[in-house]
Amino acid sequence: MSGALIGDVDAGACYRGAAIDSRRVEGGELFFALPGERTDGHRFVGAALAAGAAAAVVRAPVGDAGGPQIRVDDVAEALHDLTRDHRRLLDIRVVAVTGSAGKTTTKDLLALLLGERWRVRKSPGNLNNLLGFPLTLLAIGTECEWLVAEMGMSVPGELAAVSRLGRPDVAIFTNVRPAHLAGFEEPDGAPADVEAIARAKAELLEGLADDGLIVANAGDPRVVGLVERYLAASGGKAAASERVVWYAVEPVQGLAQRAEVTAHGIEPLAGEPGTRFTLKYREASANVELSLHGSVNVENFLAAAACALRLGVPIETVASAARRPRPGTGRGEVIALPSGATLVDDSYNSNPEAARLALEAARLLDGRRHVAILGDMLELGSAEGRYHRQLGSDAAEFGFGLVVGVGELASETVRVADEAGVETAWFADTRAASAGAPELIREGDVVLVKGSRGVALERLVDRLVQGKALDQERPN
Repeated sequence: MSGALIGDVDAGACYRGAAIDSRRVEGGELFFALPGERTDGHRFVGAALAAGAAAAVVRAPVGDAGGPQIRVDDVAEALHDLTRDHRRLLDIRVVAVTGSAGKTTTKDLLALLLGERWRVRKSPGNLNNLLGFPLTLLAIGTECEWLVAEMGMSVPGELAAVSRLGRPDVAIFTNVRPAHLAGFEEPDGAPADVEAIARAKAELLEGLADDGLIVANAGDPRVVGLVERYLAASGGKAAASERVVWYAVEPVQGLAQRAEVTAHGIEPLAGEPGTRFTLKYREASANVELSLHGSVNVENFLAAAACALRLGVPIETVASAARRPRPGTGRGEVIALPSGATLVDDSYNSNPEAARLALEAARLLDGRRHVAILGDMLELGSAEGRYHRQLGSDAAEFGFGLVVGVGELASETVRVADEAGVETAWFADTRAASAGAPELIREGDVVLVKGSRGVALERLVDRLVQGKALDQERPN
């Protein structure tokens, strides 16, 4: 990164990471004053410096900021230049995890497994785009041997740029599903094809090391397709058998038969949230008790296990570590409610396939009645109506006794479920649902809460968790 030093800037100083939000400055960072749709980071240079930022990177000097500044032509480009420079200097290996669902859980599981042998850091939260990933990488120092990072996208070209910044040594593909479709629609308004999502996910390979490892879901035909196209186009590199490790849940036919890391005999743990299965890797096998419920988390675990096993972590170590993970907030947490019901908090985000899998997993938990509280699934473009109607059909198919919709789009989900004979309720937004939905919950219910980030269903979850016990005599 090059720029003009303004004020008392020590050109030889060492800085501790980077920040783009003045409220998150802890001390010693470079604050990048990025322009935004709603505001401009230059307005907060003074606040960032007052909070302890070592210097501010600016396009135009802020005269009354009261601290050192570095003037550059383009602040975002300067952030990326610094990220590339830092990546070249770091003696670390990077795993990049992408997919339409499961990225964060897979990242967390893999960091746990690799941590059995190496010093590991992982990207915090979902800092996975052209702004978030640089913040992750610039916080890494010599104490780290492996960085496990999410890499995501919402428009074509974004993931390629993130991948070139991170230059991963391993690329993991969890799945390709309908998500962020609005960013891929044609200029004439034609609906996006999920194949466009697959092509965008394949962009992760643009920054992959020439001898990099690919970990891929053999049960997802779009993942299989994007990997095979990449291998065909890079025939001069190492043999495919050495470069790819395939995984799949209970492969019985078709593409999934190629998987060398598999799970068999999947069943819920008795008396506690979790899943039991047999993990197989080539000729080895181990019994696993995963402390996360549902086949979707078995698939996430397999992605992490496939990577760890190929890198040399023993299968016995992988199996024993499976007891330790806990779901992240809003990512499938199973919580006993004061009402006597059981909550499955999957409120962090949603897309059509992830919602279907969440329904499938929740129905496996024992309960007197299964309730689905389903918020709008956003960024689906012109296909949004079709996907919301299908979700109502899915809830009915899985035997849910009550379907509650939250948001305008979810009214279609409720309508289809109602037509299928399911008891339903609908609320215009999360505020209304927080007031009314708790009254619909009974003792012994299993309650799934699932919706997109923009719906903010975590507020409803907070209301359910803090609620008072329901009347024991309330009729079923």
